[in-house]
Amino acid sequence: MTGEQIKEIGTKQAKVHMGGFMSHHGWKSCIESITMGVPVAAWPMHSDQPRNSVLITHVLKIGFVVRDWAQRNELVTSEDIEKAVRRLMETNEVAEMRQRITNLKDDILRSKDEGGVSSVEINSFIAHITR
Repeated sequence: MTGEQIKEIGTKQAKVHMGGFMSHHGWKSCIESITMGVPVAAWPMHSDQPRNSVLITHVLKIGFVVRDWAQRNELVTSEDIEKAVRRLMETNEVAEMRQRITNLKDDILRSKDEGGVSSVEINSFIAHITR
């Protein structure tokens, strides 16, 4: 095994044990949580994050809001953080989120397979720009 393969295995093993992400809900963080199959505790702060938070919490229903955008100027207490972490780890609500996010993760992985929508689209794009 190469050093890179060992590093990759270690990273994947570490991430498998995550119960969830607490995230500002930047776009890349949203994608990472879905591809890792873990629910998200949303704490949007600026830019696209409030809209991404609505997508994750209200549309896809794979996360919940810790600190709403309207409360962005209020102090976040340790109790707020504790409540969010406990909610990620201990509730039936999050078990349902995990099922939905697992389904999304599986859809994403299939889309990358040969003949999947992402594979087809990237091949179409490459064919278009190289003609």
